[in-house]
Amino acid sequence: MSSGSSSGCARDGRAAAGPQDLKGALSEARYALASARTTAPDSSSVVDSSSLTGLDTLLTGIPAEVRTAYSHTVLGPLLDTCNASAAALLKTLESFLAHDGSWARTAEVLLHLHVNTVHYRIQRVEHCTGRDLSRLYDRLDLWAALLCRTPSATSDPRARSSTSPAR
Repeated sequence: MSSGSSSGCARDGRAAAGPQDLKGALSEARYALASARTTAPDSSSVVDSSSLTGLDTLLTGIPAEVRTAYSHTVLGPLLDTCNASAAALLKTLESFLAHDGSWARTAEVLLHLHVNTVHYRIQRVEHCTGRDLSRLYDRLDLWAALLCRTPSATSDPRARSSTSPAR
């Protein structure tokens, strides 16, 4: 088990079955500890590595600088805070992915936009990012980038989606 003296958090990794498994178990424990320090730096808790069950929790073990760089690389011009159009595109992307790619649900959630407006905005997102939202791999890239732009990478936008499965 690894513990963080500065944070009061501890996470344990899976047990090593033999000497050949020690390196992997240590790497897993270190990653889980980094995740604990990121998600709850001021709390005292012990959690095992089985809590790393989703992309959002997996990303928490990645250093903040790396998450930020990834987010900026993938989302690029959508992060321009001085551009209202970019902000609208980012909000549309987040809603579209949080609602499982549903054009109608996204239009409804975004202040009752017309579905054609959502289509147009998603086309602009695709143009700006070089990603094709009909491809799962590209959706995952964008989803991870959205998760990475949050300070702890745990503000999962799906929490706002009524169509996403509970975790």
